[in-house]
Amino acid sequence: MENCFDPDLIHSIFKVVWSRRKTLGRERNEGVEILDVEVGGGTSKKNRPTTANSNALKLSCELLRLFVTEAVHRAAIIAEAEGISKIEATHLERILPQLLLDF
Repeated sequence: MENCFDPDLIHSIFKVVWSRRKTLGRERNEGVEILDVEVGGGTSKKNRPTTANSNALKLSCELLRLFVTEAVHRAAIIAEAEGISKIEATHLERILPQLLLDF
Protein backbone atom coordinates (compact mmCIF):
# COMPACT_ATOMS: atom_id res chain seq x y z
CA MET A 1 0.00 0.00 0.00
CA GLU A 2 1.29 3.43 -0.89
CA ASN A 3 1.88 5.96 1.90
CA CYS A 4 -0.96 8.42 2.20
CA PHE A 5 1.32 10.89 4.02
CA ASP A 6 4.12 12.61 2.15
CA PRO A 7 7.50 12.01 3.84
CA ASP A 8 8.52 15.60 2.99
CA LEU A 9 5.46 16.90 4.85
CA ILE A 10 6.23 14.74 7.88
CA HIS A 11 9.86 15.91 7.80
CA SER A 12 8.70 19.54 7.70
CA ILE A 13 6.44 18.93 10.70
CA PHE A 14 9.34 17.33 12.58
CA LYS A 15 11.57 20.33 11.77
CA VAL A 16 8.98 22.73 13.20
CA VAL A 17 8.74 20.68 16.40
CA TRP A 18 12.54 20.43 16.71
CA SER A 19 13.00 24.17 16.23
CA ARG A 20 10.32 24.93 18.85
CA ARG A 21 12.03 22.61 21.33
CA LYS A 22 15.37 24.33 20.75
CA THR A 23 13.75 27.73 21.25
CA LEU A 24 12.06 26.60 24.47
CA GLY A 25 15.32 25.13 25.74
CA ARG A 26 17.14 28.41 25.08
CA GLU A 27 14.41 30.41 26.82
CA ARG A 28 14.65 28.19 29.92
CA ASN A 29 18.43 28.60 30.06
CA GLU A 30 18.55 32.36 29.40
CA GLY A 31 19.28 33.23 33.01
CA VAL A 32 21.86 30.48 33.44
CA GLU A 33 25.41 30.96 32.23
CA ILE A 34 26.51 27.93 30.23
CA LEU A 35 30.08 27.37 29.17
CA ASP A 36 30.39 25.35 25.97
CA VAL A 37 33.66 23.47 25.94
CA GLU A 38 34.42 21.59 22.76
CA VAL A 39 37.02 18.88 22.65
CA GLY A 40 38.77 18.72 19.31
CA GLY A 41 37.26 19.87 16.03
CA GLY A 42 33.69 19.57 14.84
CA THR A 43 30.49 21.05 16.06
CA SER A 44 28.97 20.67 19.49
CA LYS A 45 25.92 18.48 19.85
CA LYS A 46 23.78 21.55 20.63
CA ASN A 47 24.68 23.29 17.37
CA ARG A 48 24.26 20.33 15.01
CA PRO A 49 21.09 20.35 12.93
CA THR A 50 18.56 17.66 13.80
CA THR A 51 17.79 15.38 10.88
CA ALA A 52 15.89 12.20 10.12
CA ASN A 53 16.95 9.59 7.59
CA SER A 54 14.58 8.40 4.88
CA ASN A 55 13.79 5.09 6.61
CA ALA A 56 12.78 6.90 9.79
CA LEU A 57 10.50 9.18 7.77
CA LYS A 58 8.90 6.22 5.96
CA LEU A 59 8.32 4.49 9.28
CA SER A 60 6.82 7.67 10.76
CA CYS A 61 4.46 7.96 7.78
CA GLU A 62 3.37 4.35 8.20
CA LEU A 63 2.79 4.79 11.94
CA LEU A 64 0.72 7.92 11.30
CA ARG A 65 -1.28 6.09 8.62
CA LEU A 66 -2.02 3.22 11.01
CA PHE A 67 -2.96 5.64 13.80
CA VAL A 68 -5.43 7.54 11.59
CA THR A 69 -6.86 4.33 10.13
CA GLU A 70 -7.45 2.90 13.60
CA ALA A 71 -9.00 6.16 14.81
CA VAL A 72 -11.45 6.23 11.90
CA HIS A 73 -12.28 2.55 12.37
CA ARG A 74 -13.02 2.95 16.09
CA ALA A 75 -15.02 6.15 15.53
CA ALA A 76 -17.04 4.39 12.82
CA ILE A 77 -17.94 1.62 15.27
CA ILE A 78 -19.20 4.20 17.78
CA ALA A 79 -21.18 6.05 15.08
CA GLU A 80 -22.70 2.80 13.83
CA ALA A 81 -23.72 1.84 17.37
CA GLU A 82 -25.56 5.16 17.60
CA GLY A 83 -27.27 4.56 14.25
CA ILE A 84 -25.42 7.39 12.51
CA SER A 85 -23.77 6.89 9.13
CA LYS A 86 -21.39 9.84 9.43
CA ILE A 87 -18.43 10.10 11.82
CA GLU A 88 -18.57 13.29 13.88
CA ALA A 89 -16.02 15.01 16.09
CA THR A 90 -17.73 13.68 19.21
CA HIS A 91 -17.08 10.10 18.04
CA LEU A 92 -13.36 10.85 17.70
CA GLU A 93 -13.33 12.56 21.10
CA ARG A 94 -14.82 9.46 22.70
CA ILE A 95 -12.27 7.02 21.26
CA LEU A 96 -9.20 9.23 21.59
CA PRO A 97 -8.21 8.47 25.23
CA GLN A 98 -8.11 4.70 24.71
CA LEU A 99 -6.50 5.06 21.29
CA LEU A 100 -3.65 7.10 22.76
CA LEU A 101 -3.15 4.51 25.48
CA ASP A 102 -3.08 1.71 22.90
CA PHE A 103 -0.51 3.44 20.72
